[in-house]
Amino acid sequence: MIYLIDNQLPLALVGHLQTHGLNAIHVSNCGLERASDEEIWNYAKTHNCVIVSKDEDFLHLSGKDPSGPVFVWVRLGNCRNAALVATFNNILPDLLEAINSGAKVVEIR
Repeated sequence: MIYLIDNQLPLALVGHLQTHGLNAIHVSNCGLERASDEEIWNYAKTHNCVIVSKDEDFLHLSGKDPSGPVFVWVRLGNCRNAALVATFNNILPDLLEAINSGAKVVEIR
């Protein structure tokens, strides 16, 4: 499973997830930095990715396409990279458990 990090989130998150043994890439690393949400959704569906984004549009796509990828909805306000990484560090076990249990949308606040 690949964690596909959307444009609103920093490359630092990719590195953090990788240090925890997860396969993570940023949309800019796979030619999707200017892609529409639907293009990112379809890429994620085809390549078995979990979309990690602040973009609520993926929530709507998830409702329309129940067979689509898992969506991790980051609902943190603007924060420094260190605060974002610290939040992911704290919730990572619960996040992974939710995904492994079949959750299609996981909300991070």
